[in-house]
Amino acid sequence: MLLKTFGWSFAVTAIGLVAAVFYGGWEAFGIVAILSVLEISLSFDNAVVNAGILKKMNAFWQKIFLTVGVLIAVFGMRLVFPVVIVAISAKMGPIEAVDLALNNKDRYQELVTDAHPAIAAFGGMFLLMIFLDFIFEDRDIQWLRWIERPLAKLGKVDMLSVCISLIVLLITSFTFATHAHQHGGSHVDKAQTVLIAGIAGLITYMVVGGLSGYFEDRLEEEEEREHEEEEEAERTGKKKPAVVLAGQAAFFMFLYLEVLDASFSFDGVIGAFAITNDIVLMALGLGIGAMYVRSLTVYLVRQGTLDDYVFLEHGAHYAIGALAVILMVTIQYQINEVITGLVGVILIAWSFWSSVRRNNALAGSGGNAGSDEKTEVSSGV
Repeated sequence: MLLKTFGWSFAVTAIGLVAAVFYGGWEAFGIVAILSVLEISLSFDNAVVNAGILKKMNAFWQKIFLTVGVLIAVFGMRLVFPVVIVAISAKMGPIEAVDLALNNKDRYQELVTDAHPAIAAFGGMFLLMIFLDFIFEDRDIQWLRWIERPLAKLGKVDMLSVCISLIVLLITSFTFATHAHQHGGSHVDKAQTVLIAGIAGLITYMVVGGLSGYFEDRLEEEEEREHEEEEEAERTGKKKPAVVLAGQAAFFMFLYLEVLDASFSFDGVIGAFAITNDIVLMALGLGIGAMYVRSLTVYLVRQGTLDDYVFLEHGAHYAIGALAVILMVTIQYQINEVITGLVGVILIAWSFWSSVRRNNALAGSGGNAGSDEKTEVSSGV
């Protein structure tokens, strides 16, 4: 099971590390290895959240997530995305941007750093909306009840998460402009960039998340229909194509997963520049890490880990909220990537520990606790 799920990740790791040695020797090998660990630590919460969505999709779309999705994640976000950012920010052609990335690495890093406020605002707003929509939802099982119970009541107010996100964005952009003015700079244009990028992130979430939510609501009905069609196909001896069985719901959830992964990868791509400005080593290291995150997502789904440890999803969403705040703060202030990674790991480890305590308590009571009792036992706080 382990080898089947992580087989491609192991293979990509071996190929990537060997390629690094041929490209830049053992120093390059070390850099790629460090970048891989960085990406995995920063994106572990991504795997948990992805698993919560992926478990609703059938085997065909899970396979698409591991194949086509990996190409988008590795080549799109870890290789093409930084080059596109440079091309747009520096107003140059894509070929010129690639040449700059390969032959003038210091200038390339400078341009990506200049584009960081827009990247952070877009990703920060997208992730903040994910966190707020989760925390404002009334759910049977709660982790940190003293936070989640009152927030769930507040969540009954329409569009509250959108209002809070816009307030955060306005404060961030205003602070950016004020700080620049106090230091004699003229960064009003960058403050506007932050505002526009943040609104774009919010719109992206509402469009993609809205479509995903709409089709998710129809998913149960579609799954029931597909199950009936499968039974009919077995009776008649005609196998129904997997693509038809996948349905529209799975496609839009796949699209949502890819946008979600893109938002999660922003901090990894930016953080990688603290280690190297070589785009080849960056793509190798972050690509290996992205493979493991993908495999871990599928592993969590197939093992039913989220069903067994019910607070993991809570911990991951709190980590998303922390990452959103960190991204918005990094628009103006630098935060070490180690801190970013540790925050997510600590929150997920805490939620896992709480899940274990809950399971032990339920086992001690014979596993017959009702939903209310489970909620009382749940948080361990």
